[in-house]
Amino acid sequence: MTTTRVRASHVIAWDGTSHRTLTDGEVVFRGDTILFVGRGYEGPVDHEIDGGRAVLGPGFIDLNALGDLDTTVLAFDNQPDWAKGRTWPEDYVAAGPVEMYSDDEQTFKMKYAFAQLIRNGITTALPITSMFYRRWAETYDEFARSAESAAALGIRAYLGPCYMTGVEVVRADGSFFTHWDEARGLKGLADAERYIRDFDGAHGGLIRGMLAPDRIENCTPELIRRSAQASADMGVPVRLHCCQSLDEFDAIVARYDMTPLEWLSSLGFLGPRALLPHGVYVTGHSQVARQGDDVGLLRDAGATLIHCPLVLSRYGGAMESFARLKAAGVRIGLGTDTFPPDMVENMRLGISLCRVADKSVTACSAADFYDAATVHAADALGRPDLGRLAAGARADMTLFDLSDFALGQLIDPIQTMMLSGTGRDFRTSIINGRVVMQDRQLPGIDLAAWHDRAQAQFDGLIAKYPLRTLHHPPVEEIFRPSYPAL
Repeated sequence: MTTTRVRASHVIAWDGTSHRTLTDGEVVFRGDTILFVGRGYEGPVDHEIDGGRAVLGPGFIDLNALGDLDTTVLAFDNQPDWAKGRTWPEDYVAAGPVEMYSDDEQTFKMKYAFAQLIRNGITTALPITSMFYRRWAETYDEFARSAESAAALGIRAYLGPCYMTGVEVVRADGSFFTHWDEARGLKGLADAERYIRDFDGAHGGLIRGMLAPDRIENCTPELIRRSAQASADMGVPVRLHCCQSLDEFDAIVARYDMTPLEWLSSLGFLGPRALLPHGVYVTGHSQVARQGDDVGLLRDAGATLIHCPLVLSRYGGAMESFARLKAAGVRIGLGTDTFPPDMVENMRLGISLCRVADKSVTACSAADFYDAATVHAADALGRPDLGRLAAGARADMTLFDLSDFALGQLIDPIQTMMLSGTGRDFRTSIINGRVVMQDRQLPGIDLAAWHDRAQAQFDGLIAKYPLRTLHHPPVEEIFRPSYPAL
């Protein structure tokens, strides 16, 4: 094993309790493990990386990472989304849903997404993809290929095919119902368990398993119970999209006379391994009239909310608030969930939304959000060896360039990152001791060719949208331009 030293003007070092800023420091690692964090390492080294004027920090952990081509752009100004191909029409279900991507396209979209994540300073990812254009849900085979793709690119990934027992459907008159197929969902869970048995720990531990039931409103009680039990039996995280819209909140209350979190608690789902994007609509939120103690349920169970500020704000939603939930003892990590998968942008927006919600500039800090993207996310995964630069931790680290004219003046490296930086300012990424990006380039990857291929694949998806859109209008009626063409 070779020994590598990385130097930078600012190192975010872990002192056993919190991050500290070390000026003109260095991190030394051998193989996949950090040996030394500090100044003046006296042992021999085989390689040197001089980051110069940069932040050398732990890689970000994205608990709800976009593993797809961008689909949010399709709904950004094209509303209501249920009339624009984001909800299956009844006649489409009756005819039999189809896969909108080929197997090769499914594989490529995940490889493309992994590359995007690496280029945004994310070293550990739990991918999320869109179910809108699937026949039903994700499959064992595609995630077997995704494990190979993740390992080839070098990203640390928690993988497992998504599964569900229901899907929302819109009738011709604009009313909605849920199409249920519990047997199909339970088979999806069984496939996910098989995937974990086959791939958890693969590629030298770079690939780990996870359970990913889809949205809470698309899951039956039996699927929730069995997922919780499988998570406990296999010792893996289980992620379930929850409390992300008022429609979802109201649907669960109407079915069970319980809030979504009360319902999950009654089924034994909430616990330290439960990861819940997006955790916005809980009791106490200004738009939630129902009374209850959702926050206490989360705190006492030790579950983790995955805060995704960018995607929720695009739909008019915001957590109320990060600071209040954190102060109440709720564990919060971060996720990107949309394009661009820019954790810096999510942290910047998250800080602003929190301060607006609490009407206080002191409600939260840059450090609060940096912790959420690193150590708190690692703790949610039960991984004290991730999310921090310390001897014995995995050699996952990034160099964030501080020399760009656009970043302005520096008083504190993390505050400058949050205020003026973006994911595009990451120059180097090291994951598990492997340099997976240097000078923004990924070895062996023709990014320009991948960009062209992704656009062609995306164009093909858009062309198929009328098939699964209510009343099947032409593409130009589904996606209207900002301004008419001349």
